[in-house]
Amino acid sequence: MRDPSGFLKDEYDQLVSQELDWKLRVLTGPSTPHCTIDGKSVLMLCSNNYLGLSNHPKVKAAAIDAVRTHGAGSGSVRSIAGNMDIHQELERRLAKFKGAEASLTYQSGFATNAGLVPQLAGQGDLIVSDELNHGSIIDGAKLSLAERVVYKHCDMDDLSRVLDESEKAQKQYRRILIISDGVFSMDGDVAPLDRIAKLGEQHGAMVYVDDAHGEGVLGEGGRGIVSHFKLSRESVQVEMGTFSKAFGVVGGHISGSRDLINFAYNKSRTWLLSGSAPPAVAAACLAAVEVLEKEPQHVKRLWENTHRFKGALRDAGFDIGRSETPITPVMVGESGVAKKLSARLFELGVFALPIVFPMVAKGKARIRTIMNAALTDNDLDLAASAFEKAGRELGIVPARM
Repeated sequence: MRDPSGFLKDEYDQLVSQELDWKLRVLTGPSTPHCTIDGKSVLMLCSNNYLGLSNHPKVKAAAIDAVRTHGAGSGSVRSIAGNMDIHQELERRLAKFKGAEASLTYQSGFATNAGLVPQLAGQGDLIVSDELNHGSIIDGAKLSLAERVVYKHCDMDDLSRVLDESEKAQKQYRRILIISDGVFSMDGDVAPLDRIAKLGEQHGAMVYVDDAHGEGVLGEGGRGIVSHFKLSRESVQVEMGTFSKAFGVVGGHISGSRDLINFAYNKSRTWLLSGSAPPAVAAACLAAVEVLEKEPQHVKRLWENTHRFKGALRDAGFDIGRSETPITPVMVGESGVAKKLSARLFELGVFALPIVFPMVAKGKARIRTIMNAALTDNDLDLAASAFEKAGRELGIVPARM
């Protein structure tokens, strides 16, 4: 008799044979520069906790206080009975921080893109997407009934071509939606949002930027990519982000016009049909926004660490791709080599995971490192030394003469 679930093991075994499977490690305790993974004390070099806020005293205290005052959970979706004052205060403060009319929070960044993109563009519309956009954008676009066209990565000539051809086509689109990551999560490069916004304006297209890795990193005081390029809210209609990275907590959000927010919470099914964030999460996110406003030293230190570590990797002979941000890939090519490098680094006391297909193209495997403001100069020197030692042992970089 046929086993209806037999494919599960077969496909997993195939991933293992190709060295494309994920082997989950266990973090014991908070995400800090020095932490315990699988019982071993290591230096954390692959967390999205850019500013160290997930363990910031004010953020933790806010979460604990909210449990005392508001309970463990909200009890409902926000559209029915789960809309607490703490959710609305978070959105008010976030909008002020972003310099937007209004903001709306979601349960996760993935839920934001998967729920909002299909509502912004549907049948008779066109979605134009960068070829290296995050999977949540890709899935959101697939859920839409709109036509989809992909332009070459950060290639404004190709984006212009796609938009020109859309206007010349016999079919007239109701709406055109241009979507791009702000900071690309695997390569660490920055989208030319100023030029995207200009093309959007020329063609009457809505511009949607996923700034998950730009918040807390780019712009004035970490306000993100729209601030970084000094763009108006009229030229970038949707600024999406997450609380799970530089803010150190969890959740997704959008900022823009009041019309956008009213539309989103009435139309996005991931927002309408998912339980609202627990009070502790909302309070911690709010505290993280306040820390960013009042403690600019974290963003400053993040960039100091980034420049120091990138320089050390380059000096050792590593290829760090086209990174412009605290995301710094160490390119190695083959998945097996990336996994061996990661394993050797772990032995040397550095936790940095390999990124392999399908997260990146075949032949583009790398160790993705992410800087943290809480790392000391000593930490960075130890990490660079471990990379150099492991890289030379595996023949990734040449031995010093």
